[in-house]
Amino acid sequence: MSIHQIEGLPWRKSSYSTTDGTNCVEVAAQGKTADVLARDSKNPSGPVLAFAQSEWCVFLTEAKRGAFDL
Repeated sequence: MSIHQIEGLPWRKSSYSTTDGTNCVEVAAQGKTADVLARDSKNPSGPVLAFAQSEWCVFLTEAKRGAFDL
């Protein structure tokens, strides 16, 4: 995915981001299938992860369950 494909998308910052802005995740919906894109807000031109909506729902469910806690 090129930077040109994601320019102008409305990115939303996580409500769980720290107040000092150092640990921020942003997400945006892209395309007719509403794929979910995720990126690090400190590096908006850096890597972007793309998920199908169903994959994103599974990821969020598992994250809320604590499956990724260290």
